[in-house]
Amino acid sequence: MTCKVLAVVNQKGGVGKTTTAINTASYLSEFGNKVLLIDLDAQSNATSGVGLRPENIEYSIYDLLLNQADIKDVLYPTAFDNLHVIPSNRDLAGAEVEMVGCDSRETMLKDRIQLLRGYYDYIVIDCPPSLGLLTLNALVAADRTLIPVQCEYFALEGIASLINTLTLVKETYNPDLEISGIVLTMYDKRTALNRQVAENVRTYFKELIYETIIPRNIRLSEAPSHGLPIALYKADSRGAIAYLNLAREVNRRD
Repeated sequence: MTCKVLAVVNQKGGVGKTTTAINTASYLSEFGNKVLLIDLDAQSNATSGVGLRPENIEYSIYDLLLNQADIKDVLYPTAFDNLHVIPSNRDLAGAEVEMVGCDSRETMLKDRIQLLRGYYDYIVIDCPPSLGLLTLNALVAADRTLIPVQCEYFALEGIASLINTLTLVKETYNPDLEISGIVLTMYDKRTALNRQVAENVRTYFKELIYETIIPRNIRLSEAPSHGLPIALYKADSRGAIAYLNLAREVNRRD
């Protein structure tokens, strides 16, 4: 299998982006794929969500981007045999300012991880909740984007804006960039608004929408505080089953 670099992206925070990155990556690894999860968010939630303490990390994605560490120094194991992580910590908060003055600043991440394509089947990038230089680096490095969208009123407007950005990146920096799919998150079927938003998104974006919908689920909310992906925290929960099915769809589309 050719390595697929998958950027999990949405400029809006609180849509389940990091939860989607962690759990999609962990289930893809459970299928026998070799998977690398890259935490590109200074909040470091993907890092702590797989059991690492950001304050105890010696080298992070910041050090890799700024050429202060080799690739082997930033690869960390997880509880899954086939899943590694390049973690983040608070150093990343100032990275965009430092990157502005660098040559080829849009391709820094792509250049750093190029060699890893020969080892991993999937590289999953958890992007920050903004459309700054770090997210641009992720989109330039990626083959596909996975877009989590919360089932709320402004969902359609947010997706339209993001897709415009993806189109510009494709035209300017990365002609191979495609949308893997849009996944609806935090869905509560009891709420008329959630049902209406889901219907509207499916109407507008049709085949781009994954069949799997991620429900609101207390176990998904609890898992990060234990430093565990949902597959290890509560594998029989509704949230776990949903992410298992999403990972199957991602694997099937690729």
